[in-house]
Amino acid sequence: MKGARRFQDYLKDQLKNPVFRKAYEEEGVYADLAVQIARLRVRKRLSQKHLARLLHTSQQTVSRLEDPRNASYSVRTLVKVAHALGKELKVKFI
Repeated sequence: MKGARRFQDYLKDQLKNPVFRKAYEEEGVYADLAVQIARLRVRKRLSQKHLARLLHTSQQTVSRLEDPRNASYSVRTLVKVAHALGKELKVKFI
């Protein structure tokens, strides 16, 4: 398409704006957590329902944990998820 901008070029321009950059980076943290939880669950060959049983919660709650738009993770919940998946949680500021 003539004149069409590639998304990467558009994103690069947008990231020059400090307000946009901050929001983008914050959302990236939540999206990364959701993807990590889903990948670990799948590697362990667990359904959302089975993981929910291990966490003493509902399948809907596990679904929300795996939703990249979810921005309401607590450290306590992440610790429980890590233990249920046979992992440790490590939080650090970089």
